[in-house]
Amino acid sequence: MNDRNAATSSPEKKAAGKAAADLVTDGMVVGLGTGSTTAYTIEELGKRVADGLDILAVVTSYQSEMLAIDAGIPLTTLAEHPVLDIAIDGADQIDSNLNAIKGGGAAHTREKVVAQSAKRFVVVADDSKVAGKLDHPVPLEVLPYARNLVMQKVAELGAKPVLRTAVRKDGPVITDNGNFLIDADFGVINDPAELGIKLSTCTGIVEHGIFTNVDDVYIGKKNGTVEVRSATKN
Repeated sequence: MNDRNAATSSPEKKAAGKAAADLVTDGMVVGLGTGSTTAYTIEELGKRVADGLDILAVVTSYQSEMLAIDAGIPLTTLAEHPVLDIAIDGADQIDSNLNAIKGGGAAHTREKVVAQSAKRFVVVADDSKVAGKLDHPVPLEVLPYARNLVMQKVAELGAKPVLRTAVRKDGPVITDNGNFLIDADFGVINDPAELGIKLSTCTGIVEHGIFTNVDDVYIGKKNGTVEVRSATKN
């Protein structure tokens, strides 16, 4: 697994990931996210496919593609199925209004495309990812040519930007799209939607990791239970 918490998989993540699999029924086209919690959803769906569940999946990264293939889940593309029934993904942090920060696994651009292509977007997480307000650094996928410009612009917005480097520190992390990642620490984010708009206007940023379209969050607890929180729709 490729996200920051992959080495510390837990019963909480497993409970949340498996519970979200219950939302998937015959005939659905499902978006599958990236990360250690979503991996449990993929694993569970693979078991159900083996038992006869009839679904197709669109993946968000090479990592989730390999997991889905190993699990025996039939794959498709957004070109073939531009509207998905549901997308299930993890998060680095989620606030009390169900705004999320994603991108720890370097796949948030494709994850956002998939999430916005779905009729329902569900986040799976353990209790440690929940906060009153977002304060996690915001991942930014950035064109390599524009790295310095983006660093300057996000600093002007009040962030402390850091280029994400590989584990061995021998170069930058490269996304599946061939771009760099900058982690921009804004401290407490009081208005995620407004910050998202500002980041979207910065030339060179391919996509930012603020998600404001979450419909439901499945939160795994230490005792194995799962709390479900749903967004209030106007």
